[in-house]
Order: sequence, then structure tokens, then C-alpha cells
Amino acid sequence: MPRIEVETAAGKQEFVAEDGRKLVLAIEDAGVDILHRCGGNAKCTTCRVEVLGGDPGEMGETERNRLALELHDAVSQKLFSLVLTAESAVEASELPSVSDREAAELESASGAIVAPQPEPEP
Repeated sequence: MPRIEVETAAGKQEFVAEDGRKLVLAIEDAGVDILHRCGGNAKCTTCRVEVLGGDPGEMGETERNRLALELHDAVSQKLFSLVLTAESAVEASELPSVSDREAAELESASGAIVAPQPEPEP
């Protein structure tokens, strides 16, 4: 039977877990409040542990799938952010520039100060 030692804000606690018992459930059985919502099914990612020593055993299919999903989500979010940034840059470069005359008209019409942009040289 696996021997488990946990470190919490209250200190260290050691206990033995039954073979095949999910770690989150074994920790909970020992009276440690680990806060989880999915019942140890690797679905919600609310429980967090760090293995400091020993052999945690082979990663199961559910754990592998969950990590792959999290990696996919992180990469997708980064790519989406890059696409939005690129789209914003393209839109900004397509904005028409304001001539000195248009800037003066806008300034007198609105009372605001608008900095004119230099005319492109031919």
C-alpha cells in the first residue's frame, strides 16, 4: 500500500492509501481538505498536487487526455491573441491619413487639437 506524506498549512501528515485509490480521494479520506469538484475524475483541474519524491506511477489515459486538452487550449488562446493583434495592425495601417487642411477643419469644427500627419512624399 502506498505511503503518502502531505504538507499543508497545518503541517505534515502521513498516511497509507489503498492500492488503486485515486490520489485526490486518498488525501480526502485522510481528512485533508483538497478542494475538488469532479470526484477525482480528472475533469475539473481544481485539485493540485506536487509529487516531491517517489514514483507517482504511469500516467493514465484520462490524465494524458486532460493534459493534451489543456495544452491545446493554451496554444489555441495564444494563436487567437496573435491573430487579433495582426488584424488590428492591418486595420490600423489601412486607416486614411488626415491632411493638414482636414486637420484644421476638424480642429475648428470640434475645438479639439488634432495633430496633422505628414503627407507622403511621391
